Amino acid sequence: MSDTSPAKDISKLSFEEALVELEKIVKSLESGEVELEKSIAAYEHGIALKAHCEDKLKSAQLKIEKITVGSDGTPSTQPHDVSAS
Repeated sequence: MSDTSPAKDISKLSFEEALVELEKIVKSLESGEVELEKSIAAYEHGIALKAHCEDKLKSAQLKIEKITVGSDGTPSTQPHDVSAS
């Protein structure tokens, strides 16, 4: 379980990398073959990875542009309305 070490800088991981690491943690915890202390550490690391993934998703959501059609029928884009989320 060395690649799920809490010392690894999560903030430098891409969404995909963090998700793969989180999936590995879930599988190892579900197997039930990890020592208690290592399970606790992996769980804590998993929580941090989950938060990182949620932040990445929220950031991506804020970048999405909403396509609108003007009164003349021409499409245009405008920034995603954060207050509507």
